[in-house]
Order: sequence, then C-alpha cells, then structure tokens
Amino acid sequence: MSELQFDGQRKGENLVFIFRRHILTARKGLIFMLIMTALGMAPLLLWPGNSYMFWVFLGCIFIGVLGLIYAYMMWYFSIYIVTDQRLRQISQKGLWKKTVVDLGIDKIQSISYQVPGFFGGIFGYGTILVQTAVGDLIISNVSKPEKVYNKLQNVTGKVNHGNSKA
Repeated sequence: MSELQFDGQRKGENLVFIFRRHILTARKGLIFMLIMTALGMAPLLLWPGNSYMFWVFLGCIFIGVLGLIYAYMMWYFSIYIVTDQRLRQISQKGLWKKTVVDLGIDKIQSISYQVPGFFGGIFGYGTILVQTAVGDLIISNVSKPEKVYNKLQNVTGKVNHGNSKA
C-alpha cells in the first residue's frame, strides 16, 4: 500500500486527509462567463447582418471560458492538508502567487463549525473555526463541514490524548 505524499511533508509525518472549499466558491467564474456571453450576444442582436459581430461573440465566449478556467484553478489548487502533526492551508492567490499556513495539531484548542442557513444546508457547505492560543483560523465555504469537523476532532483528540499520557 502506498502512502499519499505532498510537497513539504516532514519525515515521519502521516497524511490523514485532504479537503477543499465547496465548488460553489468558483461560481464567480461561471457568472463571468455568463456575463461575457450576454455581452457577446448584444452586438449580434443590434447588428444582425454584420458578420464581424459573430467573431465578437466568439471572442467574448473565449474570454468567458478563460475566466471560468481561472476560477476553477483557484478553487482546485487551494487545499487544506491534515496530517498527524499539522493542518496546512495552501491558498492559490493568482496564477503564480500562493500562500501556505501551517498550524500544529497540538496547538489547536477547539474546533467548531456552522452551516449558514438555507443555502448552506441545501448545497452542503459551511464554515469551520479552528481556535488556538495565537489566533483563529476561519475556513469558510467548506464542503460537508460536519464531516470535516468530525475528522479534525478525531485527529486533535488522538494528539491531545497522546500528549496527556506521556
């Protein structure tokens, strides 16, 4: 059985699970594509006999698809990695900029989650709050927050029990 690996993994560190935000966080790309499609259709409707307007329409569609791909990439490459030692947040902030935050599992004091009402319940997303002595890590728009919360509780419970018996 091969173990999962990730960049920056420490020797002896075991990956427990990986999660990311809900796919709806990439909705801005879809909205952008729909707006560009509507903008591209306007010249076709205003000047129906002009063949150049079809190329304007295709250009707007192309730009819209690029925006959708960009939003998807920002969602896909922004992940949370939970190991037996730490919680690692990797946030993609553009094509070339990314930020990484590491939080030791033993530093976590409490974890809570919230589902923000009707749409959060329907689409299955919520916010997870990880509290430490140094500050709070707020992870918004998490897909299946109850499931992620329970897994995080299991990981922190094992670490805290292991430290109290030593």
